[in-house]
Order: sequence, then C-alpha cells, then structure tokens
Amino acid sequence: MNRVDPTFLHELKEYGAVGLEKCFNCGNCTAICPLASDEYPFPRSVIRRAQIGERETLKAQLDPWLCYYCGDCSATCPKGAEPGETMMAARRWLTAQYDWTGLARKFYTSIVWEIGSIVFVGLLILLMFVLFAGPMETDHVALNTFAPVKYIHYGDWVLAAFLSFFLLSNIFRMFWLTLLKPLNFKIPLSAYVTEAWKLLYHFITQKQFEKCDEEHTGFFRKARWRNHWFLVSGYVLMFALVVGFLPWFQTDNIYPIYHPQRWLGYYATIALLYGGADILWGRIKKENQIHRFSHPSDWVFPILLLLTTISGILVHTFRYLDLPLATYYTYTIHLVVLTPMLMLEVPFGKWSHLAYRPFAIYFQALKAKARQQSKATAEAVSSAA
Repeated sequence: MNRVDPTFLHELKEYGAVGLEKCFNCGNCTAICPLASDEYPFPRSVIRRAQIGERETLKAQLDPWLCYYCGDCSATCPKGAEPGETMMAARRWLTAQYDWTGLARKFYTSIVWEIGSIVFVGLLILLMFVLFAGPMETDHVALNTFAPVKYIHYGDWVLAAFLSFFLLSNIFRMFWLTLLKPLNFKIPLSAYVTEAWKLLYHFITQKQFEKCDEEHTGFFRKARWRNHWFLVSGYVLMFALVVGFLPWFQTDNIYPIYHPQRWLGYYATIALLYGGADILWGRIKKENQIHRFSHPSDWVFPILLLLTTISGILVHTFRYLDLPLATYYTYTIHLVVLTPMLMLEVPFGKWSHLAYRPFAIYFQALKAKARQQSKATAEAVSSAA
C-alpha cells in the first residue's frame, strides 16, 4: 500500500516550487498545454506525484523535461497554483537525482554553496595564473607569451573531459531511472539507432520550444524560441571554437574582418550577449508569466554568461588597441569567470537542461518503440494461441 508523504512537497519548495499546495487537480493546466498528451499529461501528473510524495515515480518520469514553460498553465490556473513553477522545480529536483556527486542538490538548495564553489574554482584559476603565467611584454600585446595557447588548449581538453564525464554519467543515471529500471519490457536494440536522429535534431533546432509559440508563425515572430535558439547556437559555437580550435582562435595575429575567425567569433559573442541580457532583463522586469518567480539558479548562470562575454569582448578590444597590461589582466579575469561557469553550471546547474531535454525526447521515442514491440509480441502470442 502506498502512503502519502507530505515532506516531498516541502522538499520541492526548496527547489523553487510555488503554490503547489493550492492545486486541486482540476486539469486545466494539462488541457491548455500545447505539449501535453494522453501519455504525458503534465503538469497535472507531476503535481499529483508531488502532492502525495511519490518520489520514485517522479524519478521515472520524463514529463518535466518535455515541458518548455510557456507559462499558459500558470496564467490560467483558477487557484493560482503556479503549475509552471512546479514543473521548473521538478526539473531542478530531477537534476539533483541524476547527479551522483550530490553537488547539484547543494547548488540548488544553498546559494552559499553555489556562489562559494564558483569563487573557489575562480580563485584556483587565478592562483594558476599567478604561479605559471608567462612574462608580460609591455611594448606590445603578446597574449600567447603571457598565456601560451598550447597550455591553455591542454586545459580546455581537461575541462572538456571533466564536463563529458560528469554530464554523461548523470545522463546514464537518467537513462537508468527513466527507462531501464521502470520498464518491464526490453527496448529493441535497433530503436537506439533509428531514433537517434531525434536526439541530434532537437539539440540543434530546439524545435519543441517552437510549439510554445504556436500562436505565431515564422522564425522572427516566435520570440522565445528564436532567442533561445540564438543563445544555444552561440554557446555551442563558442564552445567548439575554444575547445576544438583554440590555436586558430587565440592568436596574436590580427585577421581581416572577413576572416572566418573574426565573424564566427562575432556571431557567437553577439548571440551570448543578447541571450544573456534578454534572460536577465526579463527577470528584472517580471512582465511575463515565466519571469514572475526566480530561483537563485535562474540568476547565477546568465550573470556568469554575461560576465564571460563582456570580459571576452574587452580582451578582444584591448588586444586590437594594443594595450598589453589591460589585455593580460582582462584575459585572466575572463578565465576566472569562464572556468567555474563551465565546470559547475554545465554538469550540475541549470545549463545541464540543454542536454537533459533532447535526451528526454530521445528516451520518449525509445519508450514508444518498446511499447510497440511489446504490444506486437503480445498480439502474436495471442494469435498463435
């Protein structure tokens, strides 16, 4: 017999849930949601699990990741139960459940832990510059003498390996909790291959987000999807340039404006600057439903992103103005901010959603294939009998 566990409701409030106790399960939120379905009747299903304390059931659900928080559910809730905020809190809680290190739980439930960890990693990077940076040539900018690109590139690879290990291991835990553990039938091996395109497609296009703007048509009128896609594309491009092509990207040579190194970097910079500023401005103004409530984690990542972008712009500017000391000091600050943002926010914080969402869509497709095969097998057995 299942017993109600009221403590779970209070636990979710630590992760940012608002008004959860007001919900009386009328189903309005699910009826109005453009992404809900009979198989995934969120937000109602998630709220009900939270209210009665079904932790293990919620761990096995993909529903919170299939929600992109358009805000319609909260705006039309007759009880003001803020179902969209419950879905957001559920995503934070699930991130903590997937993370085997426990850091995600610490970051989401303690701003002191999150800020303290960021400062700690930043100070380690600063110490490395103090101990190992090269000489500062002051008659001209020689960034690769002060911070040899070979060693910075090695650091990028170590960072990429760190991110990959923790993020992929957490994704495997997500796979175990949502597919392998709860399913009582096997997923066809062929499905892992045939459905893999959905993972890549939704990561690149963020297409599910578009459905939250279904009242508009065209890329430029779907503001939330457009801005989100723009930000993600800039982030992925900049990450690829820094990790994969740093010797080409960080150079003391000044290329003409039409060179790919320049315009690719400018595109990524504009995307990050616009995207980060758009997020922060929305949360400051609180005009939209999705910005009425803000968890501390909603502020930390965009602030770090903006600081990273602005410091990168300043490094570029000082370098072109041939201001040696300003370039070196700003470059140090740039890495002091950038490194903890990537090390902590990507695998353990809000930016991990960028990976969990497309994987949830992929796992959703795998579940559907598994059910189809199970049903076909049952029908074949029934016919044979």
